[in-house]
Amino acid sequence: MNTYEAAVERYFAAWNAPDAESRAKAVAAAWTEDGSYTDPLAQVTGHGELAAAIGAAREQFPGCEFRQSGAVDGHHDIARFSWELVVVADGSSPAAGFDVITLAEDGRIASVKGFLDRVPGA
Repeated sequence: MNTYEAAVERYFAAWNAPDAESRAKAVAAAWTEDGSYTDPLAQVTGHGELAAAIGAAREQFPGCEFRQSGAVDGHHDIARFSWELVVVADGSSPAAGFDVITLAEDGRIASVKGFLDRVPGA
């Protein structure tokens, strides 16, 4: 597994963490202390805000998990990948998009720029 794939694996571990305690640990493992996440619906910075935003998304979509779709593509300190939000019970996918991450020297995420390709109700 290369650095990009490892960072993306930690990213999904944070998004899929089942409770606040494991989410806080996963966010700290995935992002730098001042790491950020920006998409059309959110703009947050720091571990506390990141964990809260992820927790809110999990509450909005109970029974779902985020999954990588396709390969991770990266160069220098930047990588991109696609994802889907999947309903575990039936495999349907109400949302999908792609993210571009910038990595810090330690391999953790410094920033995420998210793009939504499919959203519920759209």
